[in-house]
Amino acid sequence: MTLTQIIIESLESLNSNKLRSGLTILGIVIGVAAVIAMLAIGQGAQDSITGSISGIGTNLLFVFSGNDQTELRNIRPLTQADADALADPFAAPSVVGVAPVIQSNSVRLSSATDQTTATVTGVTPAYAPVRNYVVAEGEFITEEQNLGRASVVLLGPELADKLFGRTEGLVGETVRIEGQPFRVAGVLESRGGGAFGSEDNVALIPLSTARTRIIRRSGDRVDVIFAQAINAESVPQASEEIAQILRARHRTDVGADDFTVFSQQDFLQTAATITGVFTTFLGGIAAISLLVGGIGIMNIMLVSVAERTREIGLRKALGARRKDILVQFLTESSLLSLIGGLVGIFFGWLIATAVGQFAAASGTPFNPNISLSAVLLATLFSAAVGLFFGIYPANRAAALEPVEALRYE
Repeated sequence: MTLTQIIIESLESLNSNKLRSGLTILGIVIGVAAVIAMLAIGQGAQDSITGSISGIGTNLLFVFSGNDQTELRNIRPLTQADADALADPFAAPSVVGVAPVIQSNSVRLSSATDQTTATVTGVTPAYAPVRNYVVAEGEFITEEQNLGRASVVLLGPELADKLFGRTEGLVGETVRIEGQPFRVAGVLESRGGGAFGSEDNVALIPLSTARTRIIRRSGDRVDVIFAQAINAESVPQASEEIAQILRARHRTDVGADDFTVFSQQDFLQTAATITGVFTTFLGGIAAISLLVGGIGIMNIMLVSVAERTREIGLRKALGARRKDILVQFLTESSLLSLIGGLVGIFFGWLIATAVGQFAAASGTPFNPNISLSAVLLATLFSAAVGLFFGIYPANRAAALEPVEALRYE
């Protein structure tokens, strides 16, 4: 008997019990669809996060106070003087820009018509080029405004829309921050999500103003120092130069730093690790449903063996070999899983696409990524499930003695 004949005969056998075969295939469809959808969503989340982090610039460095790798008692905070030292082109030739900031979340802002909470960040004029911020309307904070502690603010487009219901024609409008009036100097272009959350729901004010009136930091203390290297290749050298300057200023030894220097690549690696574990977790949960579908295949094939005992006996009496019976039942179980796998891939694609459209409608840029490797993995896994769970029923059918099978009622 040729392979084509075996497949045709298997399809006819499955077609004779449409409902039972359909329910068995449904179990595989659910399992494969879940695997495809979960892997696509997980990969899409990873791409979205890494894309957002990449958007902040490949040559950006972050300097934080404290160090998780070492236990220190007296940690010196980062200061404006530290930032000024890092901006010295002779001490740090690989650093082309330095922007110290102080920041506070959930600060109350209000306009004449609405109010909300947002992140308020105190910045210097260097913040725009270092962080690649672009002003869509108006102008960025100037050095004069920073020195004069001016009451001016730049709004992210999301925050502007919350306060005024629009993102244009806002220059000169008044916004109250913690009850204090600020003149809108400009509106920023949209940046979407970033390493620290949404960068569109922010308000930027002069660093000096933030320190004395809104956020209040003692002395010239700052929360984070952003540094821009010459290019992506010079990031390691810039990181080392920053570390050497701060060690000298803070009087710490190598390995006992009271600060941390992070690069964009460090964030990417951390995000990739977290999302990779998340994707594997989702795929593992989805794979359990595929195994349940495999158990359904074994169950249906055992029932089929019991119902076709006389048929098996007759075929053996007419000369069918053990191998022929074994191949016949394995083919049937494989066809069930393969058909379910192909249909499941389609429904998995539909689910992932629907999730992507729902995310886009809710304002979250998210694009589930259905990779060829995920499709091949789900297809091969479903076929393997059919073979694995079909072995026992097929062996049981092949082991039947012709005389006993023909006597079976």
